Amino acid sequence: MLRSLLTFLALTVILPAAPPDRTALETAARKVLTELDGSGRAQAFVPFADAERENWHYTPRERRGVPLKSMTESQKAATLALVRQLLSEKGALKATQILTLESVLAELENNPGYRDPGKYTLTLFGNPAADQDWGFRFEGHHLSLNLTFAGDGFSVTPSFFGANPAEVPRGAHEGLRVLAAEEDLARALAVSLREKNLPVIFDQRAPAEILTGEERVAKPLKEVGVAAAEMSASQRDALLELIREYTGRYREDLARADMERIEKAGIEKIHFGWAGSLERGQAYYYRIQGPTFVMEAANTQNDANHIHTVWRDFEHDFGRDLLREHYHDHDH
Repeated sequence: MLRSLLTFLALTVILPAAPPDRTALETAARKVLTELDGSGRAQAFVPFADAERENWHYTPRERRGVPLKSMTESQKAATLALVRQLLSEKGALKATQILTLESVLAELENNPGYRDPGKYTLTLFGNPAADQDWGFRFEGHHLSLNLTFAGDGFSVTPSFFGANPAEVPRGAHEGLRVLAAEEDLARALAVSLREKNLPVIFDQRAPAEILTGEERVAKPLKEVGVAAAEMSASQRDALLELIREYTGRYREDLARADMERIEKAGIEKIHFGWAGSLERGQAYYYRIQGPTFVMEAANTQNDANHIHTVWRDFEHDFGRDLLREHYHDHDH
Protein backbone atom coordinates (compact mmCIF):
# COMPACT_ATOMS: atom_id res chain seq x y z
CA MET A 1 0.00 0.00 0.00
CA LEU A 2 2.80 2.42 0.94
CA ARG A 3 4.65 1.80 -2.32
CA SER A 4 1.54 2.42 -4.40
CA LEU A 5 0.82 5.60 -2.41
CA LEU A 6 4.29 7.03 -2.96
CA THR A 7 4.25 6.00 -6.62
CA PHE A 8 0.97 7.82 -7.14
CA LEU A 9 2.26 10.95 -5.44
CA ALA A 10 5.42 10.93 -7.55
CA LEU A 11 3.43 10.53 -10.75
CA THR A 12 1.13 13.40 -9.84
CA VAL A 13 4.18 15.64 -9.62
CA ILE A 14 5.38 14.65 -13.09
CA LEU A 15 2.11 14.48 -15.00
CA PRO A 16 0.63 17.81 -16.14
CA ALA A 17 -2.27 19.01 -14.03
CA ALA A 18 -5.56 20.33 -15.35
CA PRO A 19 -5.87 24.13 -15.61
CA PRO A 20 -6.04 25.28 -11.99
CA ASP A 21 -9.23 27.06 -10.94
CA ARG A 22 -11.90 26.86 -8.26
CA THR A 23 -14.04 24.65 -10.47
CA ALA A 24 -11.28 22.06 -10.74
CA LEU A 25 -10.88 21.97 -6.95
CA GLU A 26 -14.62 21.64 -6.41
CA THR A 27 -14.83 18.86 -8.98
CA ALA A 28 -11.92 17.06 -7.29
CA ALA A 29 -13.51 17.45 -3.85
CA ARG A 30 -16.86 16.09 -5.07
CA LYS A 31 -14.99 13.16 -6.61
CA VAL A 32 -13.61 12.34 -3.17
CA LEU A 33 -17.10 12.41 -1.65
CA THR A 34 -18.37 10.18 -4.44
CA GLU A 35 -15.58 7.66 -3.89
CA LEU A 36 -16.09 7.47 -0.13
CA ASP A 37 -18.80 5.15 1.14
CA GLY A 38 -21.48 6.33 3.56
CA SER A 39 -19.43 5.94 6.72
CA GLY A 40 -16.29 7.36 5.13
CA ARG A 41 -18.22 10.33 3.79
CA ALA A 42 -19.66 11.02 7.22
CA GLN A 43 -16.19 10.72 8.75
CA ALA A 44 -14.61 13.09 6.22
CA PHE A 45 -17.35 15.73 6.17
CA VAL A 46 -17.50 18.47 8.80
CA PRO A 47 -19.84 21.51 8.64
CA PHE A 48 -18.02 24.61 7.48
CA ALA A 49 -18.89 26.58 10.63
CA ASP A 50 -17.55 23.85 12.95
CA ALA A 51 -14.65 24.95 15.17
CA GLU A 52 -12.76 21.87 13.96
CA ARG A 53 -11.87 23.81 10.82
CA GLU A 54 -9.31 25.81 12.81
CA ASN A 55 -8.02 22.84 14.81
CA TRP A 56 -4.74 22.55 12.92
CA HIS A 57 -1.56 20.80 14.08
CA TYR A 58 1.78 19.74 12.61
CA THR A 59 2.73 17.29 15.36
CA PRO A 60 1.85 13.55 15.36
CA ARG A 61 -1.68 13.06 16.73
CA GLU A 62 -5.10 11.64 15.94
CA ARG A 63 -7.06 13.82 13.53
CA ARG A 64 -10.71 14.14 12.65
CA GLY A 65 -11.33 12.98 9.11
CA VAL A 66 -10.31 9.98 7.00
CA PRO A 67 -6.65 8.87 7.04
CA LEU A 68 -5.05 7.52 3.88
CA LYS A 69 -4.50 4.13 5.50
CA SER A 70 -8.29 3.70 5.86
CA MET A 71 -8.95 4.41 2.18
CA THR A 72 -9.22 2.12 -0.81
CA GLU A 73 -6.84 2.71 -3.70
CA SER A 74 -9.46 4.67 -5.65
CA GLN A 75 -10.29 6.78 -2.60
CA LYS A 76 -6.60 7.55 -2.06
CA ALA A 77 -6.22 8.43 -5.72
CA ALA A 78 -9.14 10.88 -5.51
CA THR A 79 -7.79 12.41 -2.29
CA LEU A 80 -4.31 12.91 -3.63
CA ALA A 81 -5.70 14.33 -6.88
CA LEU A 82 -7.51 16.94 -4.79
CA VAL A 83 -4.29 17.80 -2.95
CA ARG A 84 -2.44 18.00 -6.27
CA GLN A 85 -5.00 20.51 -7.56
CA LEU A 86 -4.02 22.84 -4.73
CA LEU A 87 -0.24 22.62 -5.08
CA SER A 88 2.34 23.60 -7.66
CA GLU A 89 4.75 20.96 -8.97
CA LYS A 90 7.30 22.20 -6.46
CA GLY A 91 4.79 22.05 -3.62
CA ALA A 92 3.59 18.60 -4.60
CA LEU A 93 7.16 17.32 -4.66
CA LYS A 94 7.85 18.72 -1.19
CA ALA A 95 4.62 17.18 0.14
CA THR A 96 5.51 13.82 -1.44
CA GLN A 97 8.94 13.90 0.15
CA ILE A 98 7.56 14.83 3.57
CA LEU A 99 5.40 11.69 3.45
CA THR A 100 8.48 9.76 2.37
CA LEU A 101 10.34 11.02 5.44
CA GLU A 102 7.79 9.25 7.65
CA SER A 103 9.05 5.98 6.17
CA VAL A 104 12.64 7.14 6.70
CA LEU A 105 11.86 7.88 10.36
CA ALA A 106 10.10 4.54 10.74
CA GLU A 107 13.35 2.85 9.70
CA LEU A 108 15.72 5.13 11.63
CA GLU A 109 13.66 4.88 14.82
CA ASN A 110 12.49 1.30 14.25
CA ASN A 111 8.94 2.40 15.02
CA PRO A 112 6.73 1.87 11.94
CA GLY A 113 3.53 1.94 14.00
CA TYR A 114 4.18 5.52 15.05
CA ARG A 115 5.82 6.81 11.88
CA ASP A 116 3.27 5.93 9.23
CA PRO A 117 2.58 7.89 5.99
CA GLY A 118 -0.87 6.33 6.02
CA LYS A 119 -1.81 8.60 8.93
CA TYR A 120 -2.12 11.72 6.78
CA THR A 121 -5.78 12.69 7.00
CA LEU A 122 -8.31 14.46 4.79
CA THR A 123 -11.12 16.56 6.24
CA LEU A 124 -13.70 18.34 4.08
CA PHE A 125 -15.47 21.41 5.44
CA GLY A 126 -18.77 22.41 3.88
CA ASN A 127 -20.22 21.64 0.48
CA PRO A 128 -17.69 22.01 -2.38
CA ALA A 129 -19.85 24.13 -4.67
CA ALA A 130 -19.37 27.46 -6.43
CA ASP A 131 -22.01 29.26 -4.36
CA GLN A 132 -20.88 27.83 -1.01
CA ASP A 133 -18.15 28.55 1.53
CA TRP A 134 -16.06 25.40 1.78
CA GLY A 135 -12.56 24.11 2.23
CA PHE A 136 -10.44 21.13 3.14
CA ARG A 137 -7.51 20.15 5.31
CA PHE A 138 -4.89 17.56 4.42
CA GLU A 139 -2.68 17.06 7.43
CA GLY A 140 -0.27 14.81 9.24
CA HIS A 141 3.16 14.96 10.83
CA HIS A 142 5.05 17.95 9.39
CA LEU A 143 2.43 18.82 6.78
CA SER A 144 -0.66 20.98 7.18
CA LEU A 145 -2.51 22.20 4.10
CA ASN A 146 -5.57 24.35 4.79
CA LEU A 147 -7.67 25.67 1.92
CA THR A 148 -10.65 27.96 2.46
CA PHE A 149 -12.99 29.42 -0.15
CA ALA A 150 -15.17 32.17 1.32
CA GLY A 151 -17.26 34.48 -0.82
CA ASP A 152 -15.10 35.42 -3.80
CA GLY A 153 -11.81 34.95 -1.96
CA PHE A 154 -9.55 32.17 -0.76
CA SER A 155 -6.95 31.37 1.87
CA VAL A 156 -4.21 28.72 1.98
CA THR A 157 -2.93 29.56 5.45
CA PRO A 158 -1.94 28.30 7.95
CA SER A 159 0.61 26.52 5.78
CA PHE A 160 3.16 24.23 7.41
CA PHE A 161 5.94 22.14 5.84
CA GLY A 162 8.52 20.39 8.00
CA ALA A 163 11.31 17.86 7.53
CA ASN A 164 12.85 15.36 9.93
CA PRO A 165 15.58 14.62 9.12
CA ALA A 166 16.28 17.93 7.42
CA GLU A 167 19.00 16.00 5.60
CA VAL A 168 18.68 12.22 5.49
CA PRO A 169 21.93 10.81 6.93
CA ARG A 170 21.86 7.30 5.47
CA GLY A 171 19.80 4.72 3.66
CA ALA A 172 18.04 4.77 0.31
CA HIS A 173 17.26 8.50 0.58
CA GLU A 174 20.66 9.60 1.90
CA GLY A 175 21.29 13.28 1.20
CA LEU A 176 17.64 14.19 0.64
CA ARG A 177 16.92 17.77 1.81
CA VAL A 178 13.21 18.40 1.37
CA LEU A 179 13.39 22.06 2.46
CA ALA A 180 16.82 22.88 1.08
CA ALA A 181 15.69 26.04 -0.73
CA GLU A 182 13.99 27.45 2.38
CA GLU A 183 17.29 27.07 4.24
CA ASP A 184 19.83 27.94 1.56
CA LEU A 185 18.10 31.06 0.20
CA ALA A 186 17.63 32.44 3.72
CA ARG A 187 21.21 31.77 4.76
CA ALA A 188 22.59 33.40 1.60
CA LEU A 189 20.49 36.50 2.24
CA ALA A 190 21.57 36.66 5.89
CA VAL A 191 25.25 36.36 4.89
CA SER A 192 24.84 39.10 2.30
CA LEU A 193 23.25 41.45 4.83
CA ARG A 194 25.87 40.73 7.47
CA GLU A 195 28.66 41.43 4.99
CA LYS A 196 27.16 44.91 4.57
CA ASN A 197 27.18 45.34 8.37
CA LEU A 198 23.40 45.35 8.55
CA PRO A 199 21.93 43.99 11.83
CA VAL A 200 20.33 40.87 10.39
CA ILE A 201 21.35 38.66 13.36
CA PHE A 202 19.06 39.58 16.25
CA ASP A 203 20.12 36.80 18.65
CA GLN A 204 23.14 34.53 18.89
CA ARG A 205 20.89 31.70 20.08
CA ALA A 206 18.02 30.35 18.04
CA PRO A 207 14.66 29.85 19.77
CA ALA A 208 13.82 26.18 20.20
CA GLU A 209 10.77 26.35 17.93
CA ILE A 210 8.74 28.58 15.63
CA LEU A 211 7.16 31.18 17.86
CA THR A 212 3.65 31.11 16.41
CA GLY A 213 3.47 27.39 17.24
CA GLU A 214 0.12 25.73 16.59
CA GLU A 215 -1.90 28.75 17.66
CA ARG A 216 -5.22 29.15 15.86
CA VAL A 217 -4.70 32.92 15.66
CA ALA A 218 -1.30 34.23 14.61
CA LYS A 219 -0.40 37.67 15.94
CA PRO A 220 2.43 39.89 14.70
CA LEU A 221 5.74 39.21 16.39
CA LYS A 222 8.43 41.74 17.21
CA GLU A 223 10.05 43.14 14.10
CA VAL A 224 13.64 41.92 13.98
CA GLY A 225 16.58 42.12 11.65
CA VAL A 226 16.64 44.34 8.58
CA ALA A 227 13.79 46.09 6.79
CA ALA A 228 13.62 45.64 3.02
CA ALA A 229 13.80 49.44 2.75
CA GLU A 230 17.39 49.20 4.02
CA MET A 231 18.41 46.47 1.58
CA SER A 232 20.04 46.84 -1.81
CA ALA A 233 17.99 46.01 -4.90
CA SER A 234 19.65 42.59 -5.19
CA GLN A 235 19.00 41.85 -1.52
CA ARG A 236 15.32 42.79 -1.89
CA ASP A 237 15.13 40.50 -4.90
CA ALA A 238 16.66 37.71 -2.80
CA LEU A 239 14.11 38.38 -0.05
CA LEU A 240 11.22 38.16 -2.52
CA GLU A 241 12.66 34.95 -3.95
CA LEU A 242 12.65 33.47 -0.45
CA ILE A 243 9.05 34.57 0.14
CA ARG A 244 8.05 33.02 -3.18
CA GLU A 245 9.55 29.74 -2.02
CA TYR A 246 6.71 29.66 0.52
CA THR A 247 3.88 31.06 -1.61
CA GLY A 248 5.07 29.09 -4.64
CA ARG A 249 4.24 25.78 -2.97
CA TYR A 250 0.72 26.48 -4.19
CA ARG A 251 -0.51 26.59 -7.76
CA GLU A 252 0.32 29.62 -9.85
CA ASP A 253 -2.90 31.62 -9.68
CA LEU A 254 -3.18 31.29 -5.89
CA ALA A 255 0.51 32.06 -5.36
CA ARG A 256 0.30 35.11 -7.62
CA ALA A 257 -2.71 36.51 -5.73
CA ASP A 258 -0.96 36.00 -2.38
CA MET A 259 2.20 37.71 -3.62
CA GLU A 260 0.14 40.65 -4.87
CA ARG A 261 -1.38 41.01 -1.40
CA ILE A 262 2.06 40.87 0.23
CA GLU A 263 3.51 43.42 -2.19
CA LYS A 264 0.50 45.74 -1.95
CA ALA A 265 0.98 45.98 1.83
CA GLY A 266 4.50 47.33 1.24
CA ILE A 267 7.64 45.39 0.36
CA GLU A 268 9.76 48.05 2.07
CA LYS A 269 7.99 47.24 5.36
CA ILE A 270 9.00 43.55 5.35
CA HIS A 271 11.66 42.61 7.91
CA PHE A 272 14.07 39.67 7.75
CA GLY A 273 15.97 38.54 10.83
CA TRP A 274 18.18 35.57 11.71
CA ALA A 275 19.03 33.97 15.07
CA GLY A 276 21.71 31.38 15.76
CA SER A 277 24.66 30.30 13.65
CA LEU A 278 25.13 30.93 9.94
CA GLU A 279 27.17 27.74 9.60
CA ARG A 280 25.58 24.74 7.87
CA GLY A 281 24.65 22.06 10.36
CA GLN A 282 24.24 24.50 13.26
CA ALA A 283 20.98 25.57 14.92
CA TYR A 284 19.22 28.56 13.41
CA TYR A 285 15.92 30.39 13.20
CA TYR A 286 14.73 33.10 10.84
CA ARG A 287 11.66 35.23 10.48
CA ILE A 288 10.17 37.17 7.59
CA GLN A 289 7.41 39.52 8.66
CA GLY A 290 5.38 42.09 6.78
CA PRO A 291 2.24 44.04 7.60
CA THR A 292 -0.03 41.12 6.66
CA PHE A 293 1.98 37.95 7.24
CA VAL A 294 4.79 36.12 8.99
CA MET A 295 6.97 33.26 7.79
CA GLU A 296 9.18 31.38 10.25
CA ALA A 297 11.76 28.63 10.02
CA ALA A 298 13.47 26.84 12.90
CA ASN A 299 16.10 24.10 12.66
CA THR A 300 17.14 23.33 16.21
CA GLN A 301 15.94 19.84 17.15
CA ASN A 302 17.82 16.56 16.63
CA ASP A 303 21.22 18.27 16.53
CA ALA A 304 19.92 20.90 14.11
CA ASN A 305 18.67 18.33 11.61
CA HIS A 306 14.92 18.86 12.00
CA ILE A 307 13.34 21.87 10.30
CA HIS A 308 9.93 23.50 10.72
CA THR A 309 8.63 26.16 8.34
CA VAL A 310 5.32 27.99 8.60
CA TRP A 311 3.46 30.74 6.78
CA ARG A 312 0.68 32.60 8.63
CA ASP A 313 -1.57 35.46 7.56
CA PHE A 314 -2.71 37.80 10.33
CA GLU A 315 -6.17 38.29 8.79
CA HIS A 316 -6.61 35.63 6.11
CA ASP A 317 -5.83 32.48 8.15
CA PHE A 318 -8.78 30.11 7.66
CA GLY A 319 -10.40 32.86 5.55
CA ARG A 320 -11.45 34.84 8.62
CA ASP A 321 -11.52 38.33 7.10
CA LEU A 322 -13.03 36.96 3.89
CA LEU A 323 -15.90 35.53 5.90
CA ARG A 324 -16.41 38.79 7.79
CA GLU A 325 -16.64 40.71 4.52
CA HIS A 326 -18.90 38.10 2.92
CA TYR A 327 -21.34 37.95 5.82
CA HIS A 328 -21.37 41.74 6.10
CA ASP A 329 -22.33 42.08 2.42
CA HIS A 330 -24.87 39.22 2.26
CA ASP A 331 -27.81 38.09 4.35
CA HIS A 332 -27.49 34.55 5.80
